[in-house]
Amino acid sequence: MSRDENGRIRSWTLAPSLPRYQPPAGAVDAHCHVFGPMADFPFSPRAKYLPQDAGPEALFALRDKLGFARNVIVQASCHGTDNRATLDAIAKSGGMARGVAVVDPAIGDDELDALHAGGIRGVRFNFLKRLVDDAPKDKFIEVAHRIQRLGWHVVVYFEADILDEMRPFLAAIPTLIVIDHMGRPDVAQGPDGPDMRAFRALLDSREDIWTKVSCPDRLDPEGPPYADFIRSVRPLVEAYPDRVLWGTDWPHPNMDKLLPNDGLLVDVIPRIAATEELQQKLLVDNPMQLYWPDLQRRQEAVEPVPHLG
Repeated sequence: MSRDENGRIRSWTLAPSLPRYQPPAGAVDAHCHVFGPMADFPFSPRAKYLPQDAGPEALFALRDKLGFARNVIVQASCHGTDNRATLDAIAKSGGMARGVAVVDPAIGDDELDALHAGGIRGVRFNFLKRLVDDAPKDKFIEVAHRIQRLGWHVVVYFEADILDEMRPFLAAIPTLIVIDHMGRPDVAQGPDGPDMRAFRALLDSREDIWTKVSCPDRLDPEGPPYADFIRSVRPLVEAYPDRVLWGTDWPHPNMDKLLPNDGLLVDVIPRIAATEELQQKLLVDNPMQLYWPDLQRRQEAVEPVPHLG
């Protein structure tokens, strides 16, 4: 564990390895965070952890080192519903980042409009009790209805043991849904284990439920080369190629006991998405459709039509 003189935790390695795998052009890290800097954006008094600063400059330097072009910055729970750090990072990205906010259910429409103008394209509902004190499902559903006019989606974070009780809530959400980290299944069970079977049943229940096939460092306690994660997740990517996203999860909140190596995490990608076509969908096509749809449509409009004569 790495703590500074003020007891603030660092959960990321300062010198990640250079990945062997080279992502396709335009690849998107679709799940990452920023912490602070605390002097400008204080952490929530209700935060369950106190991290060291991990600001946009460090995030974008990592993006470039790993071979990615864009970021989707997800509001970290340590900042509560104050999205200023996330908005600041998006503003400093030169158009190469979008965001997912955490909002107070009482937020006004004008505030939602301001978040949209700042690059937010979704809202996150967190059900991990160790991270949040309150998760009012009825209020969350109201928020989900209110963001429809903006074209946003809902990101939901929960663990596998509450999937059954989450089903009515998820069924009531009117927007596209993205499940963080596959609902944290026990990957040691394998691709046909009860956790993954239950999660597949959820995906089969609605065509507009997507997921992030991310966080081998969280889900595979055996560590690199993350064999159980790969064995369990690769069939999921192959079965739902148009509904999967990937992200580093940098700066890896609460992973301070064993700091993840982001270069090794990137090298997992070709082992869960084994073909160039699957990698293109996972890293470019799917996240662009969700976070930069206008840009993606413009790019498709100017692509040359193959000559068939």
